[in-house]
Amino acid sequence: MSERYPRIRTQARNGLPIREGLSLSFYMKRPHLDMVQEVMHCLDTYLRVVGAQTLQRYVDHEGEWQNLDEAGWELTRRKLLERPRPGVELLGWTGDDRYGFIYRGKNPDDPILPGDTGEVCALSIWLPTEYLEEHGPGRLQELALELASTLPFCSGHAGLSFHCEIQVAGVRRKLREYCFRYPGLDIPELEHLSLNLGTRVRGPAWLTFLGQPVLGALGGVTTLRTRLSSPGTTVQELNGDRAVVTLGPWPEAGDTEQGQLLPAYRELARVLEPWIYREEPGRPGLEVPESTRRWERRFLD
Repeated sequence: MSERYPRIRTQARNGLPIREGLSLSFYMKRPHLDMVQEVMHCLDTYLRVVGAQTLQRYVDHEGEWQNLDEAGWELTRRKLLERPRPGVELLGWTGDDRYGFIYRGKNPDDPILPGDTGEVCALSIWLPTEYLEEHGPGRLQELALELASTLPFCSGHAGLSFHCEIQVAGVRRKLREYCFRYPGLDIPELEHLSLNLGTRVRGPAWLTFLGQPVLGALGGVTTLRTRLSSPGTTVQELNGDRAVVTLGPWPEAGDTEQGQLLPAYRELARVLEPWIYREEPGRPGLEVPESTRRWERRFLD
């Protein structure tokens, strides 16, 4: 295990596991059917890295987990190719290691709620931290850049993340025991972000991918470089007026109890603050929980 992050092996009260892991996530404000081949390519790329046998379960039409057999693969690929708003969730376990390919396809040009500007297609893949320890951060960075070169993203991020089923009752409560201590571990909320993120950014991560319009609003790659001076931080220009900011040679979790506050992450958060996603009340009269606001501002306060 690396000293850069903890080994988390715990459970929510309902017995569901919570692990530390890696996630690579991208958000595209394009209709799914306009980029279905790119999404299929990302799935094939992921399977090439981990092996098709690694993913073992999928969510069916009724929201139930099923074995990912030949029929399950056929259903998954047909769903991606034919549906305008497909939801795909493929998971696998090898001991404590968790793998996943999760995708939420949308049509931002024709949102579910008329006038809503937040819908985006969202894709995330999971790898265990053991992958990082075995292959090194360079291999993870290469994979992230390969996926980024395929997808017409507005934003994206790659680095440490909790691996858990965040939508299940009790899981978020358990995460509070860890998320404020280890600010570099992202909380996986792909479903929610696919409905609300729009062209905003999730926040700083080891690799932070910036597309339009945020990169343009920041003044482009040259201006962004002048605003980031932390040792080890780099800004790499990508095709299509996009860029990736890398915060050091390895992803780090930080540890507020040990005074490890991740200054490079905090510097990037200050630069991105006007465009970082902030939760909004679900309806008038409600307030966003204080714990949510605290986590959103963990690199700013």
